[in-house]
Amino acid sequence: MLNRRSFLRSTATTALTAAATTHLHPLLAQSPAPSPRSANDTVNLALIGAGIQGQSDTRYALQGPGVKLVAVADCYDGRLTHAKELWGSDIATTRDYREILARKDVDAVLVATPDHWHKQVAVDAMKAGKDVYLEKPMIHVYPDGPAIIDAARSTNRILQVGSQRVSSIVYAKAKELLASGAIGKLNMVSARWDRNSSIGAWNYTVPLDASTETCDWPRFQGSAPKIPWNAERFFQWRKWKDYSSGVAGDLFVHLFSGTHFITGAKGPTRAMATGGLRFWNDGRDVYDVLLAQFDYPEGFNLSLHVNFVDGGEESEGFLFTGSEGLMEIAGNTVTVTRTPLETEPGYTVSTFAEAMQKQTLEAYRKKYPVKHNDGPPVQEVQKFVAPAGYVDSYDHFKNFFASVRSRQPVVEDATFGFRAAGAALLSNLSVEKDAIVHWNPETMKIV
Repeated sequence: MLNRRSFLRSTATTALTAAATTHLHPLLAQSPAPSPRSANDTVNLALIGAGIQGQSDTRYALQGPGVKLVAVADCYDGRLTHAKELWGSDIATTRDYREILARKDVDAVLVATPDHWHKQVAVDAMKAGKDVYLEKPMIHVYPDGPAIIDAARSTNRILQVGSQRVSSIVYAKAKELLASGAIGKLNMVSARWDRNSSIGAWNYTVPLDASTETCDWPRFQGSAPKIPWNAERFFQWRKWKDYSSGVAGDLFVHLFSGTHFITGAKGPTRAMATGGLRFWNDGRDVYDVLLAQFDYPEGFNLSLHVNFVDGGEESEGFLFTGSEGLMEIAGNTVTVTRTPLETEPGYTVSTFAEAMQKQTLEAYRKKYPVKHNDGPPVQEVQKFVAPAGYVDSYDHFKNFFASVRSRQPVVEDATFGFRAAGAALLSNLSVEKDAIVHWNPETMKIV
């Protein structure tokens, strides 16, 4: 199994990107749902955005039976050339994703563009009759969410958001354990994603041939503010708000999707965040350190932090704190440490007069009689470890293609994706406003 760092080091690629609120054609509201197809049918897939994530996703997607890549779109010619090197010279390639959507042989598209193109490409694809696997974060700005949800409903297309943890057997086990009461009543979730490398901080390699001849800069900019050619913005787009949602959209959204899947929560009602540019002062305008706290109506708090320089190994993880124990997710392992609650509350009488001490203890023991062999609660530890080499990305694509064939609901639809991304972007909003911000997870609106 390739970890993120080794994959990034061995891959020399990244990018694509526009947004704009579009109005759906009224006739699309009448679009019938496509008929289910045989599990043996081939699903013809097209990739839109062949950067690091897009190429990685495609590798996992093609591991599933009956999936064929037929076309690739990207704004950098070098990636289109590499697509043919990876998947065959018969792959159709183009800078314009609309050419892919016009193809009759494309059943589904994998959208891995920069964030500011997510909504436009996804909506255009569904209107063109394609099913969509849309990389996280689902949105770049809040209006994107309702537009994507409405398009999925009105066109009867399958749309799955690409936060793989929702399909992970590790997170499914954590969900089962929490629901079983393994740690009692949940009161706190702490999650982190720490990185300590330049590549982890999005300083992706810029190819030597990067220019306005090899890169479609006008198309990449799309709805973003128009500026002169900038190779760093093209290949390292996550570092700027014009194209990305920064730490929150890249990393927090994974932590939200994991938390929501495990707990069944729809989202927080209140958020407060802080952060800053602490180390990577290289011209970027998104923070490299972000800390945030969220309140959930289910009665627990979520604490998140990201640090791009932590002096240690790159890592991510969750700690679920309950009334009777802890549950930790680290990599592909879930560990529960359970300490049952005390059977009696205990007492503090030493500061009372001796007569009152005696009287109080007698009353206490009437209420809580001494039990034989009574000692401290026994701590129980149980651990679940996924099989060696397990990768949840494969399962997420397997679930997506199963829905494409059966027309049954996906495991991570547009509503789930909006609630995860919308919650994550509350962090950015709180920092920008220097204030606590409120969100309605039912209506998915800022209060």
